[in-house]
Amino acid sequence: MEKIEARVILEILGRPKEHILKALGDLVVKLSSEKGIRVLEQTIHEAVEVKDSKDLFTSFAEILLEFEGFSTYFGFMFAYMPANIEIISPEKVTLKSEEFNTLGNRLIQRLHDYDAIVKKAIYERNTLMERLKQAAPHLFKKEVSTVPVAKEEPKRKKKSKKKSKA
Repeated sequence: MEKIEARVILEILGRPKEHILKALGDLVVKLSSEKGIRVLEQTIHEAVEVKDSKDLFTSFAEILLEFEGFSTYFGFMFAYMPANIEIISPEKVTLKSEEFNTLGNRLIQRLHDYDAIVKKAIYERNTLMERLKQAAPHLFKKEVSTVPVAKEEPKRKKKSKKKSKA
């Protein structure tokens, strides 16, 4: 398999401003030590304050990377979750079914992992809510609506016309 060259964008959000830039720099250093990944170019952009936020900053790094193969390429995406990735070369890609199956199974495993995390978080939230309801039920009393609700008029019986005897 030929090497894959890709341009990626890694973005970080947080505070303080100095921490964001250091974290991005550390991330690029970590990337350069990853087996099967070579950093070819890097540009770390200045951190800017997020609009309508109080002391929250964002910055991003544009990095040109070379991957030894698709396994490393997809492994990078799972590990670093870039904001964007674009393959520069090769222009055409051929995958053996074995490689494609491995990548598909890694994707499925990651989805199962996330599904388990979400289910656990929902279970824990529900458990905490039940405990809170038991400890402080007054916090969960339903508010009485102040909006009047129109009542349905009772159904009227239809008057039957009696046949008159003539």
